Amino acid sequence: MKKMKLALVVAITAIMCSCSITQPMYLTNNPIGNKVGKSTTVCLFSGGGRNAAQFAPMAYGYSTGYYGLITNQNFSIYEAAKQANISKIATVDMRTDWYLFFTKKTYIVTGE
Repeated sequence: MKKMKLALVVAITAIMCSCSITQPMYLTNNPIGNKVGKSTTVCLFSGGGRNAAQFAPMAYGYSTGYYGLITNQNFSIYEAAKQANISKIATVDMRTDWYLFFTKKTYIVTGE
């Protein structure tokens, strides 16, 4: 019984562990401002690593990278800017959180 509880605790801990990285993507000459918008999705079978973060030009508002199965079909720079009512984008960052069975990706957009 003790071994079963220990195995359960180890399994839950392994599932909840994560690694996170935030990468700068775009920088413009616009002022940073005080608005911050985020667009988040959960990806299954995304391939992980940097190859999963290949991006189209910002004007298109979406990414051409391979994300596998995603939970937010509107996941984009455009959605992040729209969520915070940003009309002039200053910076765009991509945060990636790796978990045991999936990854969570977030665009972080700042501007005015």
